Amino acid sequence: MTDERHSRTAAEHLPPELAERWIALLRPCVRLRRAGADEQVVAVLGGAPELPSGVDWPDWPGVGPLSFIASVRCAALPAAGRAPGFPPDGTLLFFYFDGRFESAGDAEPAFVSIYDPATWAGFRVLYVPEGTPLLPADVPRGPAPYPRVELAAEVEQSAPDLWLPQARKALLGTGDPWPEPREIPLALRPFRRAFAKLNGRIGHRIGGHAVPIQGPVEYEAANAELGIDRPWGDAQLDAEATRWVLLAQFDSDEDADMEWGDAGTLYWLIHPEDLTTRNFTQTRLIAQC
Repeated sequence: MTDERHSRTAAEHLPPELAERWIALLRPCVRLRRAGADEQVVAVLGGAPELPSGVDWPDWPGVGPLSFIASVRCAALPAAGRAPGFPPDGTLLFFYFDGRFESAGDAEPAFVSIYDPATWAGFRVLYVPEGTPLLPADVPRGPAPYPRVELAAEVEQSAPDLWLPQARKALLGTGDPWPEPREIPLALRPFRRAFAKLNGRIGHRIGGHAVPIQGPVEYEAANAELGIDRPWGDAQLDAEATRWVLLAQFDSDEDADMEWGDAGTLYWLIHPEDLTTRNFTQTRLIAQC
């Protein structure tokens, strides 16, 4: 592990018993950053992908083609950062409808919402097994693809958002929501301040815990799965939120000319059993900004 800041923060700011509980929740992840001249390229933002023969460019029927966001070479990712069940080889391709290829006849701009299953055709994750014959993709007519940016990898720790049920249980000892700031136990206040500073960097990430902008993305996926907006602390909502894991997050990136809303981030979530069986049709996408 090249980065253990979360463990050190817990040891410095939490009582030993709470620190042990918190550290047990940490997960390794792969942080992606722009590759240097002599570094191995493990992923690419933008550009034009290669697709298997017979596989068309992903499209949102009646709306328009999706934009190509990123490709990830699974075997090139550091093994220490890959989640259980993550493909050991092959390539993952990420597509998202961002309006660049929108049909001119649409009366209103279309957008993807986790709460509207009718819009889920606006994102796609394709898994291409190792050894699959590939051809240059037939890029849709319209704006040029995003600039190609090559990415290298580093393994680091990731921590759950403090509002997730497992985090609340570890630190508060119950599944209750966090109390008002003035009512938070004194022993937890230094840790919360340190965590807020430490977890402020979002960036590009494969696996681990998501770094949200506007509250846990796992709860958004859970509410969408349950089909009803449930209150904080609802037992069924908590249980469903813990079933979702981060597949990838791609931040706005100036080098790739990508900006999701107002400097937002795209989060792809999946259930562990679907990750293990390569069932990427069951991924969910949440955009926050």
